[in-house]
Amino acid sequence: MSNQEIKSSVRAHYASIARQSTGCCGPAGSGGGCCGTSAPVAISKEVGYTDADLAAVPEGSNLGLGCGNPLAFAALAAGDVVVDLGSGAGFDCFLAARRVGANGRVIGVDMTPEMLDRARRNAALDGVANVEFRLGEIENLPVADATADVVISNCVINLSTDKPRVFREALRVLKPGGRLMVSDLVLARPLPDSVARSVAAYAGCIAGAMLKDDYLAAIRAAGFVDVEVLAESGYDIGGANADDTETALLEATGTTPEEARAAADAVRSVKVSARKGAL
Repeated sequence: MSNQEIKSSVRAHYASIARQSTGCCGPAGSGGGCCGTSAPVAISKEVGYTDADLAAVPEGSNLGLGCGNPLAFAALAAGDVVVDLGSGAGFDCFLAARRVGANGRVIGVDMTPEMLDRARRNAALDGVANVEFRLGEIENLPVADATADVVISNCVINLSTDKPRVFREALRVLKPGGRLMVSDLVLARPLPDSVARSVAAYAGCIAGAMLKDDYLAAIRAAGFVDVEVLAESGYDIGGANADDTETALLEATGTTPEEARAAADAVRSVKVSARKGAL
């Protein structure tokens, strides 16, 4: 399948989620996936958000799509400009908007019109004035050079078919000294071929994930410095435990139980920070 076909499949998967009241970022058609079958609130608490975070965002912005909390270590300051790569319904954007205040600005970029519609509706209903949502691809950001103090992303870069370009784009839009804060899924070892070739697993944040060392190398190759893994853990693709993970993969990819188990064991959730060097 071509990169464009993969991108179209990913867009269709997330458009469908945007039209629903809840979501999951797991294998398409699994009924669960890397966000499981749990409610978005439970998922978000599991990956690092607090009750205060969940209460602070517009209703309908948290679809349970994250694999971590990129804002947990971001140390945003009043007046900062933040760009969110793959902003979805706006969950992390709205949290960032509160932290940067009225003099700050948050730009969410997403390639799925249905997600943008939902995010813009959420912003309008809650009267959030310092957030804007732009249609675009994270490989070609609709953002000017040296705009952002911080670039964030949550379980999205793994979906790109050109991750090195994503990191180069993130570097481009950052101001000198600006920071990249990412939560994403990576691999501790290669996936079984049956999972790696699955479009459903790609749309579900799994088949497109890079080996962790390759992921970090791509960030460095883009020109970032001080690249650091701040946290790392296993990730339950299917829900609350490893059995759910394997079941989700079995249902989505038709792989064997042994291959599903190997794939589930390979997936890691990481929080990565990096910095653009000062001029």
